[in-house]
Amino acid sequence: MSAKRRPTVGVAVIVRDESGRVLLGKRAVGWGAGEWCIPCGSLEWGEDVRAGAERELLEETGLRARAGEVVAVHSNFHDPERLTVGVWFAGKDVEGEPVPADGELSEIRYFDSAEPPPLAFPTDALVLAQLAAEGSG
Repeated sequence: MSAKRRPTVGVAVIVRDESGRVLLGKRAVGWGAGEWCIPCGSLEWGEDVRAGAERELLEETGLRARAGEVVAVHSNFHDPERLTVGVWFAGKDVEGEPVPADGELSEIRYFDSAEPPPLAFPTDALVLAQLAAEGSG
């Protein structure tokens, strides 16, 4: 009998600048290379979900932030071999200047959530559309 396959948990902290634009990173490797995403990653075994989101943000962008309230939760079906459930948190108490820190992103910029660049993940489009509808970036 084969083991059941289960989705991984993806985590992200949404960072906004003073004018409400959302921080996105251009993917350098892997799925959607050359397209943009909300900086994100996978939760590690035994890791608290908010701590994982904060760690991923720091690793990818060099920014420190607190993972605040849950902004969105979506199932990700874009890669049938690697299903995930994504949890996006609002970024609080953000510190530092964003830089592509670990090689997963080649560029980092702020964008208006209503006018994003080509996105790597369909669920990021849902999150950005939600933020645009709320008028928060």
